[in-house]
Parts: sequence; structure tokens; C-alpha cells
Amino acid sequence: MFGWFQILMPQENRFFDLFNRHARTILDGAEALRAVLNNRMDIAEGCAKVFERESQADIITQDVLNLTRRSFITPFDRGDIKTLITALDDSIDQMKKTCTAILLYEVKEFEPHMAQMGDLIVDAAKLTIEAVALLGALRQDTARVNAVTEAIMRLEDAADELNHLGLKALFAKHRQGNAMDFIVGAEVYDHLEKVMDRFEDVANGISGIAIEQA
Repeated sequence: MFGWFQILMPQENRFFDLFNRHARTILDGAEALRAVLNNRMDIAEGCAKVFERESQADIITQDVLNLTRRSFITPFDRGDIKTLITALDDSIDQMKKTCTAILLYEVKEFEPHMAQMGDLIVDAAKLTIEAVALLGALRQDTARVNAVTEAIMRLEDAADELNHLGLKALFAKHRQGNAMDFIVGAEVYDHLEKVMDRFEDVANGISGIAIEQA
């Protein structure tokens, strides 16, 4: 009965607009982080951009939560809305944590595997934009939603492998040198891996919504 009621009542399109805005903010942050890791942007400048985008994402997140409380009809379950916007926000929050660690430990150079993980983060952010854009037509594009979310999960698997290879190379590089350099590098890798974990959370959230809406 409630499913038919949702179909008959006007949908709250502002939710989709806010989700799309948040996803674009995530991509901006991801591109800034990648530029830092690839030495294409000044570290302080790039991290400042990530911080700025994270602040913008927080505002959008709060707008979504406020709208959820005010709206009589929501496009899908309120709990799913909260879970999804939280997962989206966690992804850029983790980018901020990555930059905070980089600045705190005064990292000046980045390992090749870190740069490659930055590329995967941008790829995951682009796929997230596509997946979020499909939220408004889940019943019509279920196959595409599944394909995109599965692609995000494969990127997360690839990031895990890069993390392992990077840590191994980092250990080999510093095994006879300064242990602190290894510790700092390992923490940066850990943060980058967690960024990809948060994208996987987003993919899982969207997959769950798609199943419920099918």
C-alpha cells in the first residue's frame, strides 16, 4: 500500500539535486587530492581546496537531513537517505583526514603507489556521480546502477592491492633508514585506503536502495 502511495504522490526532487551537488563536491575534492599526490598542485593549496569542499559537503549533508525531517513524502526510505548521505559525506571527510595527516607530518614527497591510489579515488568519485544521478530512475536503470556500483567495488579491490604493494615498497625503501618515514608513509596509505572504503560504502548503499525499489 505504501509503495503505491509513494508512486501516486509527488516526489521530492530536491533530494536528488542535493545528492548530485554532494557528489560533484566529492569529485572536486578528489581531483584536488590527486593533484597533491601527483605533485601537480602545491600541497597547502590542494589541501585547502579539499578542506573547502568538505565544508561545502557538510552544508549539503545538513540540508538533506533537514529536508528529510520536513518532507511528508521522500523518494525512498528515510533511513536509506540518511545512510546514503552519511556515506557520501564520510568519503570527503576521509579525504580531509588524509590532507590533515599530510600537513601534520609535513609530507613533501609521495610514493608512486600513493599517486596511483589518487587516480583510483578520482575514478571512484566519477562513478559515484553517475550512480547518484541514477537515483531518480532506479526502476528503469537497475542494470546500469548495478554495473556502476560493481565498478566502484572493483576499484576498491584494486586500491587494496595498491596499498599492499605500496607498503611493501615503502618498507623496502626505509628498512635501513628512518623508521619514522615508514610510519608516516604507512599512515598516508591507510588514509587513502579508507577513502576507497568509504566509496565502497556509498556503492553498497545505492545497491541496497536499488534492491528495495526494484
